[in-house]
Amino acid sequence: MNLLRAVAAVSSMTLISRIFGFIRDVVIARVFGAGLATDAFFVAFKIPNLLRRLFAEGAFSQAFVPILAEYKNRRGGEDTRLLVDHVAALLGLALFAVTLIGVVAAPLIIYVTAPGFTATPEKFDLTVSLLRVTFPYILFISLTALAGGILNTYSRFSVPAFTPVLLNLSFIVFALWVAPYFDPPVLALAWAVFTGGVLQLAFQVPFLLRLKLLPRFKLDLRDAGVWRIVRQMGPAVFGVSIAQVSLLINMIFASFLVTGSVSWLYYADRLMEFPTGLLGVALGTILLPSLSRHHANRSAEEYSQLLDWGLRLTLLLALPAAVALALLAVPLTATLFHYGAFSAGDVLATRRAVIAYSVGLTGLILVKVLAPGFYARQDIKTPVKIAIITLGATMVMNFIFIWPLKHAGLALAIGLGACLNSALLYRALRRRGIYTPQAGWPTFLLKVAVAVYAMGSVLWLTMGASGEWLTAGAAQRAARLAWVVITGAASYFAALWLLGLRVRDFARHG
Repeated sequence: MNLLRAVAAVSSMTLISRIFGFIRDVVIARVFGAGLATDAFFVAFKIPNLLRRLFAEGAFSQAFVPILAEYKNRRGGEDTRLLVDHVAALLGLALFAVTLIGVVAAPLIIYVTAPGFTATPEKFDLTVSLLRVTFPYILFISLTALAGGILNTYSRFSVPAFTPVLLNLSFIVFALWVAPYFDPPVLALAWAVFTGGVLQLAFQVPFLLRLKLLPRFKLDLRDAGVWRIVRQMGPAVFGVSIAQVSLLINMIFASFLVTGSVSWLYYADRLMEFPTGLLGVALGTILLPSLSRHHANRSAEEYSQLLDWGLRLTLLLALPAAVALALLAVPLTATLFHYGAFSAGDVLATRRAVIAYSVGLTGLILVKVLAPGFYARQDIKTPVKIAIITLGATMVMNFIFIWPLKHAGLALAIGLGACLNSALLYRALRRRGIYTPQAGWPTFLLKVAVAVYAMGSVLWLTMGASGEWLTAGAAQRAARLAWVVITGAASYFAALWLLGLRVRDFARHG
């Protein structure tokens, strides 16, 4: 399998999803703006979405995929099929119970996760109502993650990568055409989440049938493989999802700030997730099953070389993305969201959070490359210890930065925490001899630094003043942003080419 081609395929599907995601956010910003209703919805959506990242895409996937790959490579088709059946049955029952508890305990959940909302009873009650509709999303999306883990293990990467498009389409349809039929209209967004979860799960069923791995309800609590996954999941919640825990803590802090703070952080987070998804998610998706296979085959040298390849590709693309995100914070925010109820003040407030997030963008993506280096070896303890240290440091930085920087300080704490997390993961991989850097790193880093400087200079010269982006029309902003982005990207890759870096240098099979 050509890994670079696989990363490109997953990134392409993720790009489609992110484009529809931005259309979704443009529509929501235009229809609902940034205020009481959107603050309530984003909190109500953040909680099941956080659980999705913690348990579905995070802890569950990192625990399930390495063991599934081990069964596939060493134990044959029948044992693998039984493992899938038994895991799906236990997961389904557990999720059904969690969903019921979440719906019943919605007021308590909001009281804990957004305590500042209690000062405004209208906002608190609306958030509770929205959460009761959105909470079942965790049931549907977790089963979707199970299906995605199976498909990724069998190298069907594009299907799970495309699946989020369906959630975004659901948002767009409900916001544009269904919202007027709800009272309040924002309730339509909650039902869009519910519907999107159902659609995502249904979409993957035919592909599982083709692999003859559609789960059957066969509960077997004596299955050793199932309990290995369960034991791995608990600690993995901390190890792989520390950024999401930090986001939840930030939401608690933001609930005490001025109205709009939660929304500004949400829109900034959406901009940050674009490069994180295109690169971090794609690389993590490809690396985990590939590393798991090398570990199962006891190929230590191949394992280290694959990590080296992932790190180089990450820095090659993440560093320019971070610089571009900071420089283009106003052009991006204005072009995507400055419509209807989303004011110029909202653009400038979101910009501060975008710049703060960009500081840690490279660290956030590196975590998605480095963490699989442990999880593929079924080592959960090391990332957990590092995650606890990172979470503590992030909370301290929240207290330090929130006073002078307000909501932007919360974003900065997450970014710096991600950098600390990635640095500690890297050090642990080196100390244990799991990863040994290949030759040529100093020269490679110098070339990337020169190219990033060239790109930054071009962006600075072509973007113009921030005020121009706030007063220009929508079409003018979009055309100008496209020109600036294309010019900046062309300058970066041209500089790399002149410095001797070629696409073939990153081709790899695994």
